[in-house]
Amino acid sequence: MNEEVSAFIEKLNQPWQIEVSNRLRQLVHQFIPEAEERIQYKKPHFLKNGHYAAVISPSKDAIAFMIMNASGLTFPKGFEGPDERKWLKIRKEDTPDYDLLANLLVQASSKL
Repeated sequence: MNEEVSAFIEKLNQPWQIEVSNRLRQLVHQFIPEAEERIQYKKPHFLKNGHYAAVISPSKDAIAFMIMNASGLTFPKGFEGPDERKWLKIRKEDTPDYDLLANLLVQASSKL
């Protein structure tokens, strides 16, 4: 795990944002064990074989989890973005389906 990413997450404004970001980070490493992580464009990026696989993008009231290489996959209602990348905005009161996110992440990253 990258210390710069750890520091970034720990500095988030809201405890729930830290919790969600840490859970998403663990999810990426669990389902893409070879993933490399780094801060790029001022947010945590996860790469597989040098290609973007996922991004954690915090904002004032949400954490957006972006899945890259998403073309051809079916995403349920609630996801936004163009074909090649989709994201889900997670807000404080939300209970995201981490199993669904893991499944989509595995499918998208399998081609990387």
